[in-house]
Amino acid sequence: MTHSHDAPGPARTATTPDTATATATERVGFFTDTSVCIGCKACEVACKEWNAIPEDGMELTGMSYDNTQGLGASTWRHVAFIEQSKPLVERAEQQHQAEGEQEGADVFALAAQGSGSSELRWLMSSDVCKHCTHAACLDVCPTGSLFRTEFGTVVVQEDICNGCGYCVPACPYGVIEQRPHDGRAFKCTLCYDRLGEGQTPACAKACPTESIQFGPLEELRERAAARVEQLHRAGVPDARLYGHDPDDGVGGDGAFFLLLDEPEVYGLPPDPVVTTRDLPAMWRRAGAAALTLLGGLAAVFAAGEAIGGPSSPNGRRHLR
Repeated sequence: MTHSHDAPGPARTATTPDTATATATERVGFFTDTSVCIGCKACEVACKEWNAIPEDGMELTGMSYDNTQGLGASTWRHVAFIEQSKPLVERAEQQHQAEGEQEGADVFALAAQGSGSSELRWLMSSDVCKHCTHAACLDVCPTGSLFRTEFGTVVVQEDICNGCGYCVPACPYGVIEQRPHDGRAFKCTLCYDRLGEGQTPACAKACPTESIQFGPLEELRERAAARVEQLHRAGVPDARLYGHDPDDGVGGDGAFFLLLDEPEVYGLPPDPVVTTRDLPAMWRRAGAAALTLLGGLAAVFAAGEAIGGPSSPNGRRHLR
């Protein structure tokens, strides 16, 4: 199936981030279908070339064909190669249970009659900044370097960043990072400059299998739900969406995924929550504590005055 990669023009407002500026531009994002990712790393290369990102390691880590290990200040797209043992006998057994023929089935014989493929499977996925609806990095940035664009994405202005690093621990996904010998924070911008010209982000444009799909967020969510149903009908019961739900701990992600296993297998948190969620309550409690302290000091001072009585002009207190 071929999907349009053209950037959408002005339209109705989709799921609106809490800090978004009122605009007529529809919120856009990424839907990454890991079931068709082939691990070619075209997205990584395109991202680096377009954004002039420095190299982040030219040697293999020993973890399959992964040379970067994760997202970082110089890795805005990261293709994970996850080697996983998934026995064919287990798959055959699942199929027969679904057909109601599990009794008496020789799953080992069925596995031997398979396609001859190895029991080892690779789960490949291109990870990226999630562009959260409720982005904690925005909440903690003291300079306004991080801002919400008219497209609903979250961008770092590197010329304003002062290198405080508050955004690094604030991100529930561990995406944003400070660049060594620089101190400033960097991450995916969803090719903000390209969006402004009506172009598709470089990674989605370069993806040969359309594993990375770009478009209006609501449209991508509908497309993703249909894809999951299609995979379930095709005998892939483990297919599930991640980051698509507007009611999750971050208000839904602007970049969400179709996974073939649990999120932890891909190095993703199972239930991410915006880390600044409790800040308002914490400030209220701190304010209440400060008022209580001031009230107590005032009461002590007043009590001291009442016990000692008024002072005379020469500093001595009058006896009662």
